[in-house]
This record gives sequence, structure tokens and C-alpha cells, in this order.
Amino acid sequence: MRMMLADFTSTPPPPSPPSSAALLTNYVLISALLAFALAQFFKLFTSWYKEKRWDLKQLVGSGGMPSSHSATVSALAAAVGYHDGAGGSLFAVALVLACVVMYDATGVRLQAGRQAEVLNQIVYELPAEHPLAESRPLRELLGHTPPQVIAGGLLGIITATFVHLVTSL
Repeated sequence: MRMMLADFTSTPPPPSPPSSAALLTNYVLISALLAFALAQFFKLFTSWYKEKRWDLKQLVGSGGMPSSHSATVSALAAAVGYHDGAGGSLFAVALVLACVVMYDATGVRLQAGRQAEVLNQIVYELPAEHPLAESRPLRELLGHTPPQVIAGGLLGIITATFVHLVTSL
């Protein structure tokens, strides 16, 4: 009896940290990171098309077409679904996370960017002697329009599908 109680109360050893080789073969992680990188890369070209000038800040900036946040979380959810099945709790967590991130991108973050535009215009119109006249402008490109989020979501799903097909060979 004593032996059985000890078996139930002992804790298992902690998991060993993942090796770099394990990270490099993690299909789910690769899908998410590749989708993020592709979205950031595509922003360079979509901003050039819109503004007719190259803006290398698009490679690391937020906002713009397509949404890299949406691409990342949709690739994550799709890859988890391919890897573990859509009926598991891990897929449910990834899907809810994706929905929250994409909703936030078109809601709170988009509105914050629009408010920043208005505040920047107000500060720009202040007289030069006003203490806030020399303040640094707020970042205006924070959120995404629904088409930018949809494009990012589709890019993420396509990326996860491609990585799944390549790694299944």
C-alpha cells in the first residue's frame, strides 16, 4: 500500500529542453514563421504598388497588406489542425487565438491607428510656441482593414498547406 501511494504522489521528471534539431523540424513552427516572413516580404511589394516607392521599413513594420499577424496565427492553427487533427484541444486553442488576433487587428488596433491620425493632425495645427508642437508624431499604421486580415489569413492557410504537403513526401 505504501508503495502505491508513493507512485501516485511522485512527480514526473521535467521534460528536457528541445534541441535545435527538433525546432528545425517542427512543422507547426516552420509554417507559422514562414507565413510571417512571407507576409512581411509581400508588404514590400504591396506598399510599392500603392505608393510607387520602396519602403524597407515594411519588412519589419506592422500594418499593411497582407496582415502578418493574421498570416502567422492562421498558419499556426492550420498546421496544428493538419498535425494533430481538428478534433483536438490544441487545435481549438490555436483557432481561438487566431480569431482573437484577427478580430483585434481589425478592431482595436485599427481604431487606435485612426485616432493617431486625428491626434497627429491636431498637433500639426498647433501654434509653434505650444509645448506639444514639437512632439514626435504617433504611429498611424497599427491595425488592418478586413481585406488585409483576410489576405493574411489566406496566406497563412496556404503556407501551412504547402509546408504540410512538402513535409509529407
